[in-house]
Amino acid sequence: MDIATGVGLVGGFVVLFALIMLDGGHFGHYWSDHALIVIFGGATMATLTRFPFGVILHGLPMGMKFAFGGRSMHPRELIEELTKIADVMRKSGPMALESYEIPDTFMAQGIRYLVDGYDKDFIRTAMETDRDLFLQRLDEGSKVYRAYGDCAPAWGMIGTILGMVTMFANMSDPSKLGPAMATALLATLYGALIANMICLPIADKLHVKKEEEDVSRTIIIDGVLMLRDAKSPAIVREMLIAYLPEHTRADLAEA
Repeated sequence: MDIATGVGLVGGFVVLFALIMLDGGHFGHYWSDHALIVIFGGATMATLTRFPFGVILHGLPMGMKFAFGGRSMHPRELIEELTKIADVMRKSGPMALESYEIPDTFMAQGIRYLVDGYDKDFIRTAMETDRDLFLQRLDEGSKVYRAYGDCAPAWGMIGTILGMVTMFANMSDPSKLGPAMATALLATLYGALIANMICLPIADKLHVKKEEEDVSRTIIIDGVLMLRDAKSPAIVREMLIAYLPEHTRADLAEA
């Protein structure tokens, strides 16, 4: 689980609530049905206009899943696991992997190809296609959240303009000026909060996750192909270490 996402979101709301408490603690002053309808309704409709419905249906839940979660094994752990598998294959052959438990599903898929005896070209094509399609879906999720984050402030401004129109249309009735001004300001507030505290950070997090998945899955593909060529554990390890940052390479080499 990615703790940073949860800490960031919870911390952001804590800061917001603390500021409201310091301002008197009148949470009712910061509630507006009009502003909620403008922001969520308008931003949702604008996002639907930008993307096909299917992209939004799988983009939003995938975004939440990978913003708070992610893969169970990091690149260093993947390299260590592939090295162990190479050692098992060298000692007992590919059939020994039938009962070998692999925590990563993508790696397990590649090992199944090895056990079933598929040729190298098929393994490369199938796994690279799987990787590319997964990265495409992750990128679509990032784009959906970024689009929502782009739309929310704009619709907040629209809500502000509507509130200002209502205010100026009722200049003769002072009792309506305050609520109209509050609605106008809250629309901008809601739009800014949704964009800068939720949608845009999640979009950036998904972009980072996409790059991490690209590296991790490429490591797995290269490792499986080397296993298919019956490379020794030492060669598998040394070839895959190149994907790691410099400081991590040194630590892994020492280990």
